[in-house]
Amino acid sequence: MIRRALLVGIDDYPNASLEGCVNDANAMARILRRNHDESANFSPPKIITSNTARITRASLLESIDLLFRDEAEVALLYFSGHGTATRLDGFLVTPDAKRYDEGVGLTQVLTLANKSKASEVVIILDSCFSGAFGQVPATGSDLANIREGVSVLTASRSTQMAVEIDGGGLFTRLVCSCLLYTSDAADDL
Repeated sequence: MIRRALLVGIDDYPNASLEGCVNDANAMARILRRNHDESANFSPPKIITSNTARITRASLLESIDLLFRDEAEVALLYFSGHGTATRLDGFLVTPDAKRYDEGVGLTQVLTLANKSKASEVVIILDSCFSGAFGQVPATGSDLANIREGVSVLTASRSTQMAVEIDGGGLFTRLVCSCLLYTSDAADDL
């Protein structure tokens, strides 16, 4: 079976640029590309960064849909960029964001992950308010139904900011360190 990964890093936002998200996506790609014994891990991860592509809400949503659409042993989504939460949903913010169209809704990501044909789905979000993943504000529920086989790691709670230090996200640095420290950890994703 195949292992697919979509790694997204957005630094270039019109009114609030970031410094480490592109670096984070590339660092994650280096770790996931090969197992500790140098055999192929994720068939080359698809990397989308703001320094090489124009990332819009529509293009990001399409890429996420394609990631989760086909059968796979593992489908991994990694996002590093701005995040926000409103009364309506949490969002992976894209550079074309505007009020009431902030980016890709976390509920949309959850829906696609739950419907995924991948046996295992891993979602890693290094963005502010990413802990809103799995909450459904419209129903007043704190947690949505997340199917078996879906794992989510977030940099923050739904009310917290994520942290960038020394040209990268602190959360991503910790995740990468853990994957490198445990030689088999990246193989087990």
